[in-house]
Amino acid sequence: MDKQQNKFGNWLKTSITARMLMIGFLIIILLIPLTYIESLIRERSERQKSVVNEINQKWGNEVLLYGPILKVPYKTYTEKLLTNSETQKVTKETISHTNYAYFFPEELAIKSEINPEIKKRGIYKTSVYKSDMNISGFFTKPNFTNLEVEDKDVLWEKSTIIIKTSNLKGINNHVEISLNSNSYAFVPKYEEQIKNNLINNNKTLHKLETSYLQKEDITLNNKQNFSIELTISGSQQFNIIPIGKQTNLNIKSNWKTANFIGEFLPFNSDKITEDGFDAKWKILHINRPFSQEYVKYLPNLNEFAFGVNFKIPIDEYQKSERSAKYGFLVIALTFLIFFLIQSISKINIHPFQYLMIGLALTMFYTLLISISEHSNFFNAYLIASFSVIVLITLYSKSILKTFKFPLFIGVSLVALYSFIFVIIQLESYALLVGSLGLFAILSAIMYASRKIEWSY
Repeated sequence: MDKQQNKFGNWLKTSITARMLMIGFLIIILLIPLTYIESLIRERSERQKSVVNEINQKWGNEVLLYGPILKVPYKTYTEKLLTNSETQKVTKETISHTNYAYFFPEELAIKSEINPEIKKRGIYKTSVYKSDMNISGFFTKPNFTNLEVEDKDVLWEKSTIIIKTSNLKGINNHVEISLNSNSYAFVPKYEEQIKNNLINNNKTLHKLETSYLQKEDITLNNKQNFSIELTISGSQQFNIIPIGKQTNLNIKSNWKTANFIGEFLPFNSDKITEDGFDAKWKILHINRPFSQEYVKYLPNLNEFAFGVNFKIPIDEYQKSERSAKYGFLVIALTFLIFFLIQSISKINIHPFQYLMIGLALTMFYTLLISISEHSNFFNAYLIASFSVIVLITLYSKSILKTFKFPLFIGVSLVALYSFIFVIIQLESYALLVGSLGLFAILSAIMYASRKIEWSY
């Protein structure tokens, strides 16, 4: 029995196959802490989103503006046959119904000055802003000819103007519209969001509506000028829906990392300045796939919104998660380097020492995520990789008893972590650079292993 145990022990020490099986087993074991680390990164990312959402809800969520819209009621008629139960005489009864027509402005111009600021809670931060807006334009007299509605059936005296916005909480002034020579205040009106199909991309639009308009403000002239002053607090994004037959938007801001979003981009080439940006949009009726008037209900046009994104680009968690996905590659290649050194130099490396090296490699990712929460990703990556490389290099010096092999291991780890950092930064060329890099690594391994005697 003792001879068989000694024989098995010697086989584990001297057999290349045994060492390869042992290394493969350890790599599989080390995938367990790597999985927990990826879960930790996702958890911290969700925590960051939760804190940012809480700050935004208290200050005011992102702004989406849809309006102003002229709402005009009109009557339609249906006939109903009634049968007298005693005489069996059939008579007709005319029943009137009130429907609503919605008309968009002929011209809509919005000027806004937005100067965001940074709000922090602990290690997390988000951008918030207060926007001063001037909304102006004009309506033309609604034409009911296409609806086959006679003028006598239009309830002009019950017409109103509505605005929809995603952020009632952020409004900071008494909002009213000046229409021709009269002014009308807006008040909030509740409506069923799901019933009217007004929820899209988690943006719920709330309605503000005026009291009844004076008939002469709609019918007296063919052109009804309007203006609205609106001060609103928001966060992260500012968007409008281009409902004017011609929509002009001008946003000025001191925010230097502008990200223009949505269906339309600014037309002026000098929009980015040293002090921020001055962006201008001009959208014509022909540029958007919806009409100027609707009946019965307003359509959901959220998908056609455009504007500016003021979000702070926090991609540390995303980059950390991407780097953790290369954890298997880092551990496997590092173990392969030690395996080649062990096979060439005939120096015995115990499985426990392989395990310690593997755990040191996994510690890189916990250092990366924890440091990146207090610094930028580059500094975190530099500190974490430097710490792990120095630790493994010094530890390998105590194992290999020479300077040559530990120095080679240190240089190899520097090259490996630099290679992964480059891949993480790239987007379009990540696959190409990664493939070329792996090909080069494979070539180097094949060259280094050409003189090894592969005995079982």
